[in-house]
Amino acid sequence: MTHFLRLGVTEEEQSLADAVGKFSQAVLSPRAQELDESEESVTCHVPQLAALGLMGMNLPEALGGPGVSPTGMLLALVEISKACAATSSMIGAHYLGTDALLMGGNAAQHQAWLPRAASGEWLAGFALTEPGGGSHPADLRTRALREGDFYRLDGVKHYISNAAEAKFLVVFAKTDPSAGPRGVSAFVVDRATPGLRVSSPEKLMGIRAAHSFEVTFDGVMVPVDCRLGEEGSGFKTAMRVLDNSRLDVAATSLGLAEAALAAAVQWTRQRMIAGEALAAKQGAQWMLADMKLRLEAAWGLALQATALRTAGQPFSQQSAMAKLYASEMVAFVTDTALQLHGGIGYTRTLPLERYARDARILRIYEGASEVQRNIIARGVLA
Repeated sequence: MTHFLRLGVTEEEQSLADAVGKFSQAVLSPRAQELDESEESVTCHVPQLAALGLMGMNLPEALGGPGVSPTGMLLALVEISKACAATSSMIGAHYLGTDALLMGGNAAQHQAWLPRAASGEWLAGFALTEPGGGSHPADLRTRALREGDFYRLDGVKHYISNAAEAKFLVVFAKTDPSAGPRGVSAFVVDRATPGLRVSSPEKLMGIRAAHSFEVTFDGVMVPVDCRLGEEGSGFKTAMRVLDNSRLDVAATSLGLAEAALAAAVQWTRQRMIAGEALAAKQGAQWMLADMKLRLEAAWGLALQATALRTAGQPFSQQSAMAKLYASEMVAFVTDTALQLHGGIGYTRTLPLERYARDARILRIYEGASEVQRNIIARGVLA
């Protein structure tokens, strides 16, 4: 019995994690380094991911999802991230778009878009971040002007994952520029709509195979029935979506850290220094102990947040804590694992340098560490 079960994970959730782990090690892991170096998109894995139900894990069974619990989804994403963090990031971006549609849309919109997203036929994106409004999305400059039965969208979004491959984007724009957050509305936009342009992929430091783009809206005409909810409800929808997605980031952090720790343990057992394994040295043992301690603490925060989410309880603060701690934990664990490997850890012979590069974004996207501290502090002061 694994340590997960002692923390309240069910047999069904553990079975899902085991199945996804076997798939990830067999299919994703062998190509992770190659895709990182070639920067070919990990969307090449979508058909196989979809066949396992992984593209719709966040959706209810009535809309094509497999009926997975939040904890089960966390465990599955951890297993994917152990093998390829870029694939986990791509899936997380897909969930951002489909979560926004699920939370903000009506039944007709759900039926029109989500079953084919759950099946993997259609990929989703989430267009919130702008060049001048990343960590403060209420400062959006993208404008949605009502013109009869349409809205005209004009503006620029930045660092939008999946944008070139997506069938649709959920786009956040100001319908009332004078109303601050209450003036933000959300729209589901077919990527093929005239006036919508997607740049070439950004040149990223890590998760290089999870492509990110600049998206320009130049007179994009979107039907009124593609607005999600009432005018002005978009900001609340975005914040609810980010509560969920921060757990996806925590999962990616946990998976990367698990992989780095496993590599460090294996290396210290086989690396001989003066006739003795590195693992026998107290200094190395203490480094491994610190890695394990922080990793298990991050697991506890993540599982606490998924338990609250499953129970239908508020979990914004717990999600922020899980994302903050896990993303900072993985920075320590990957760096320490690389340090234990010495010079070879700094080469591309081993995946340690890729783990360290991939981990760096986790303290930035879905709200930087500083934003998570603000969320946590508001909860404390409340």
